[in-house]
Amino acid sequence: MPNINSGDTALVLISAALVCLMTPGLAFFYGGLVRRKNVLTIMIQSFVSMGVVTLIWILGGFSLAFGHDIFGVIGDFTQYFGLRGVTIAPNPNYGPTIPFLVYFLYQEMFAIITPALITGAFADRVNFKSYLKFLVLWSLFVYIPLVHWIWGGGFLAKLGLVDFAGGIVVHVSAGIAALASVFFVGKRTILPGESTAPHNIAFVALGTGLLWFGWFGFNGGSALAANGIAAIAFVNTDIAGSIAMISWLLISWIHEKKPTMIGVLTGAVAGLATITPAAGFVQPWAAAIIGLLSSGACYAAVQLKIKLDWDDALDVWGVHGVGGILGSICVGIFAVSSVNGVGGLVQGNVHQFLVQTFGVAFSAFYSFVITYLILKVLDTFSSVRVSVEDEKEGLDAKLHGESAYDLQ
Repeated sequence: MPNINSGDTALVLISAALVCLMTPGLAFFYGGLVRRKNVLTIMIQSFVSMGVVTLIWILGGFSLAFGHDIFGVIGDFTQYFGLRGVTIAPNPNYGPTIPFLVYFLYQEMFAIITPALITGAFADRVNFKSYLKFLVLWSLFVYIPLVHWIWGGGFLAKLGLVDFAGGIVVHVSAGIAALASVFFVGKRTILPGESTAPHNIAFVALGTGLLWFGWFGFNGGSALAANGIAAIAFVNTDIAGSIAMISWLLISWIHEKKPTMIGVLTGAVAGLATITPAAGFVQPWAAAIIGLLSSGACYAAVQLKIKLDWDDALDVWGVHGVGGILGSICVGIFAVSSVNGVGGLVQGNVHQFLVQTFGVAFSAFYSFVITYLILKVLDTFSSVRVSVEDEKEGLDAKLHGESAYDLQ
């Protein structure tokens, strides 16, 4: 295969493995944040996505996302069904120097982690059977259409919208879906005197480390080549995550009077989520600004959630939703054509800013409405939420018959 570049292929293969590692990382991150009676329940929701979404991706999901465009709305279901036509030969539209099979694998890892992100919002109170149905339907009716619209040649791509590594496709879609699920499912049942504080901050730290490590593949690999764009995406990822971590620590220290480990970890994730859509379009100085902005915006969103009494248990909306929205709009502000051919307001390109803003608003609205409708339909057949009695006892024991800590 003379068109295959071994360096490009190696980068994307390694990046796919890094993104794969992010889902177990998310399981530890969320697992440490919940109460000890629900640890396995939320961790299995992340791990099971690896199996279920892989099947979806093989059996038509990838084809719907990246198949021949049909009216700018969806891809041809049959073109790549069962990996037909997905071979070691490159596809000129999707990584012209890497095997198309490698591109399939890389995109599959994004598809796996995105719905898993949502679970942090409705932690401790959703039936596992309902979650499995939700996982399938949400992937088919929210995630895959968004992928096609933005990365698969759909109508938003034709308008000129860009999203380097998933600010809209991953973080806005999951973060706004999380908010819709919070409104539909309702608040957790908290017993008198029961603490909802993270039960194992060491797990959260481990998860954050795995996520940060994987994020280099998440953003850097999206260049689909071992080139300067990949290099700048790697650097921007580190800068934004680091700046957001420190600035969140300072903000929370001033507001809460103590420096907390959770503040450090949450700030890092907020910065990493916010830089994602811009990582391959902006200079490092802009990544530093984006990291700084992300900590302020996401911290404010978390405080607003508390004030409004929204039970987004693990702050998925405040961190991923708001971070993804901010980062995607920042592309329209800070992108410079010398990096990757796209200019923003700093270069006088008002059109790109308007396209980014419209794309964010439309995608967020779509994700919220369809997510709510999916939950509504599922609930008409079988309750999405567990019983109050099961919730009080803990879902690990009631739903899975297991305990994360079998201490004698």
